Amino acid sequence: MTPGTTLVWLKRDLRLADHAPLYEAQRQARAFVLFIVEPEWLASSEFDPMHLGFALDCVAELRTRGLPVLVREGPAVAVLEAVRQAHGVSRLLSHEETGPGWSYARDRAVGAWCRQQGVTWTETPQNGVVRRLRSRLGWAGRWQARMDAPALPPVDPASWPTPPGLLLADLPTAAALGLPPHGRTLQRAGEAAGWRTLQGFLGGRGSDYRRALSSPLSAAEGCSRLSPHLAFGTLSMRTVHQATEARIAALAAGAQAQDRAFAHALRGFAGRLRWHCHFMQKLEDEPAIEHRNFARSADGLRPGDDGVPMADADHERLAAWREGRTGYPMVDACMRSLCATGWLNFRMRAMLVSFAAYHLWLHWREPGLWLARQFLDFEAGIHWSQMQMQSGTTGINTLRMYSPAKQMRDHDPDGAFVRRWVPEWGRDAYPAPIVDERAALGAAKQRLYGLRAADTARAEADAIQQRHGSRRSGLPPSGPAAQRGRRPASPTRGAEMPAQGTLFD
Repeated sequence: MTPGTTLVWLKRDLRLADHAPLYEAQRQARAFVLFIVEPEWLASSEFDPMHLGFALDCVAELRTRGLPVLVREGPAVAVLEAVRQAHGVSRLLSHEETGPGWSYARDRAVGAWCRQQGVTWTETPQNGVVRRLRSRLGWAGRWQARMDAPALPPVDPASWPTPPGLLLADLPTAAALGLPPHGRTLQRAGEAAGWRTLQGFLGGRGSDYRRALSSPLSAAEGCSRLSPHLAFGTLSMRTVHQATEARIAALAAGAQAQDRAFAHALRGFAGRLRWHCHFMQKLEDEPAIEHRNFARSADGLRPGDDGVPMADADHERLAAWREGRTGYPMVDACMRSLCATGWLNFRMRAMLVSFAAYHLWLHWREPGLWLARQFLDFEAGIHWSQMQMQSGTTGINTLRMYSPAKQMRDHDPDGAFVRRWVPEWGRDAYPAPIVDERAALGAAKQRLYGLRAADTARAEADAIQQRHGSRRSGLPPSGPAAQRGRRPASPTRGAEMPAQGTLFD
């Protein structure tokens, strides 16, 4: 057993370019690269087999390009100990991760194992999220500094310091792991696909981004479609940011009006990139928001919250929403499309959450778990922050109640999207609306505005804004001072707040 071996632990950073752990390890005498299929991940409530399939396809691409990635199954500590004993690992390199509670518990266990075994573990920031952040003051400047720092060049697999005699087993299959096939049509995985997607967007697809991102008819082509690549780390946020800024600068310098219009469209995208880490920072600072309301004054407000059981009727409404049979054609079409493809554009995600929260009056946790399993681009920090924002439990954000009928008029006026996914629409087989929209929204407004008017709720909102709200960062104001006394904002007027899931895609 040779001491001094370095181990790179890949998690959600499946790329060669701008990868600090790989870049550092390549300069060592002996280095392994490891990806772990963890049973805690497979058993988590947010997991779907498509997530594993996408990740393993990314790993397969790295192997094809020559990087010798070991793949092991089992709890992280057990796998790391087995590799340490077999190969004399004394140094562990990885990126920081802001993930669900199971990953946080795993990282704590790995940290304890490293201390016990004398393994030096170096974690490197991967995006703009700041560990152990004391205050949001200055956070935007730190984000900018990280994003503007020079990106690291890709490692060269041909010169990787592979220990002699290393044998790579075949990648595990879903069937071998006891998982069913995911049965979806997904985006292509891997770093090469990520680069093609980025170049296609900046090269032309993004020219109408500000308009195209709202309709499910235009968003599939007009949006960046980079969210899975950022979620699995096939591209770094810094890479996307710098490529976008360079393209904006080149277009803005052009003499043609269409170039300046394209630059304007990409500025909208660049602004949304800043939201990405802003929302992830909330989970980093307060992991409990995965399970409990930001505003504790909202506790017990809806069925499904702690201590408030769901009645049979609540379970029936939840099932109808999940299965795309609510009697609201735009809602049902969006849900069916999402379940088939693993992706949906930003505004329609917001509508789905709004419908569950306000029309069906369901707590965000169960709908959030369902959506986490449908989103290929699931990112815990964004997901749970946004589930709460769209459900009105942050205490500081404008209540946004989306009308499915209005969304259809605005974004699918001829019904093409709805007919594709709900072919029975307009026939006897299509169900009647599951709730009366006017009555449901009236009741929701009465409850939530009454709750927010209380002095205790206002005081709590001030504390939440102080801890989690944006500062002088170019982000739209969202604090209690901006919200008090306001009626629900129209989703088609004013500054566009990022919607559930991708934020920018």
